[in-house]
Amino acid sequence: MRIALTGASGLVGRHVMRAAEAAGHQITLLGRDSGYRLGDAPDLAGHDALIHCAFAHTPGRYRGGEGDDPAGFRRLNLDGSIRLFDSAARSGVGRILFLSSRAVHDGHRPGTILTDDLPARPTTLYGEVKALAEDHLQGLADQGFHTTALRATGVYGAEPDHKWRGLFADYLADRPVAPRVATEVHGDDLAAAILLLLRQPAPPRCANVSDLVLDRHDLLSRVASLTGCPHPPPPRAEASALSVLRCDALRGMGWRPGGLDLLTRSLPLMLDQGQVL
Repeated sequence: MRIALTGASGLVGRHVMRAAEAAGHQITLLGRDSGYRLGDAPDLAGHDALIHCAFAHTPGRYRGGEGDDPAGFRRLNLDGSIRLFDSAARSGVGRILFLSSRAVHDGHRPGTILTDDLPARPTTLYGEVKALAEDHLQGLADQGFHTTALRATGVYGAEPDHKWRGLFADYLADRPVAPRVATEVHGDDLAAAILLLLRQPAPPRCANVSDLVLDRHDLLSRVASLTGCPHPPPPRAEASALSVLRCDALRGMGWRPGGLDLLTRSLPLMLDQGQVL
């Protein structure tokens, strides 16, 4: 399959690129090196699929990633995504996969079980932009294109810029770490979900992507065991208000994320990236 991929330099995009190449797909990278910018409308004729992972935001932030330029944030990420989707459709690309976010669900009551087909209810500009881009994809699906918005939770992985690098550094230096519990998925599992969706004759229009419910207490306890760090982890967070993503669509296709075993295998690599082992 010939696939156009945006955001290959980002955390998720790198996982997707490696997985797609390993599966034998031909990948066209849409990024700065190829001259692509969010807002462009490239000719994608001859491609079978578009995977859109690119997103412009303040480094390290998604919710609140607009910084002091909400208009620019909306122009790049919403208008730019719509322009890309429409260009793909005009080029005859039959499949479009869009990396959305669980942030589209932030307005639901705390503790809600988030199903694949739950209507979006964003509370931030980030979530709103993702939800509106999903809406545009729905219109293309109504025209006969195969489109899926992947409502992904937080993504971790053993990359040099991995999401917990600062957290690990703070913990190991005995700086204060606030209690927190959240849902997580490994980037390899997210990439596997994307490739699985590419093979479906009738893919779902929305699919949740999540694996672990992870408390920082447990995560940093594992870090302590690996490093010999004597500092106590933060206390457990209150988990009753956490809204958990159900991934029925993907699991029905046979998707099986790595769970705690994959986290356990990944942590030494992540700590090594931070040069603390």
